[in-house]
Formats: sequence, structure tokens, C-alpha cells
Amino acid sequence: MTETADWTGHIRRIQNSKDQEAFAELFNHFAPRVKAFLMKSGTTESMAEECTQDALATLWRKAHMFDPSRASVSTWIFTIARNRRIDVLRKERRPEPEDLAWGPEAEPEQEDVMSLQQETNQLGRAMAELPQKQRELIEKAYFGDLTHSQIAAQTGLPLGTIKSRIRLALERLRHSMK
Repeated sequence: MTETADWTGHIRRIQNSKDQEAFAELFNHFAPRVKAFLMKSGTTESMAEECTQDALATLWRKAHMFDPSRASVSTWIFTIARNRRIDVLRKERRPEPEDLAWGPEAEPEQEDVMSLQQETNQLGRAMAELPQKQRELIEKAYFGDLTHSQIAAQTGLPLGTIKSRIRLALERLRHSMK
């Protein structure tokens, strides 16, 4: 599959029949990209691997929750990974009590969950509203972990065109996220 391929069919196969081959293809494509994305954001390699594994395990367990009208498969996967990283970082910053209480773990604050969900939804809508040429380049650069030069080599577009489209797309996203 190409970088801009529609992975929705794979998700449907997982939803409908827990298709292991579809999951393996998704995993092989997205795992290295998600790990690189997390490491670029300052995550250690071991945490990036853990978050990537968790994100893709979540995809397997919660494929039924995927809604292609709200986000692309790549946006959904990267959002799950980002949220998992945030959860891990919050947990690390929280001081551990000397005596751990037995019982279920405390739920995250509802306002944090709602805020993150709204931000994720807003980003998905903003990405969907980008012109297709800009959206594809953003996905290649940020979700596909490709440099501008690699994108130029892959697409045959001039480097200046790629940089301009990405800059314009980022401006649109910034404006949409305000």
C-alpha cells in the first residue's frame, strides 16, 4: 500500500472478522511510523515502543469504534498513540504514595478527557477540511515520518512546492485549532 492509501478496508476486516492478516499489514505499516513520531516528540525509545504497542493493541480491541467520517485511519492511530503517551507522562509525573490502595485505578478527570476528545475531534475535522494535496503532504511529513526531500523524491513535486503546501496546511490547521 502507498503512504496515502485508504486503510479503512483493513479496519473493517478487523471489525467484522478479527482478520489477523489485515491487522498484521496495519501493524507493519504504522508501528515504525508511530514509534518515530513519538520519539520525535521527545519520548524515549522504550516508552515509544510501549505506547506504539498499546496504540495498536487498542486498534485491535476497539476497531469497532473507528468512524471514517470523523478521521482517517492514520489520524485515528496517531491520536491513540499521542493520547497513550500523554497518559504515560501524566502517570510518571504523579508522585507514588507509599502505601498503594487496593481497588480500581482512579479515572482521569472528566474535564481532561473531554478537552482531549474535543481537541482530537477538532484536529480530525481540520485535517479533513484541508485540500487533498495539502492533507496528503501533512500525512507524509508528520504521520509518515518523511522529510521534505523524501516526499519530493516520492511524489516528483519540486521541493519548494512541498514546503509551500505544508506551510499553508500548517497555517490552516493553526487557524482551525484556535
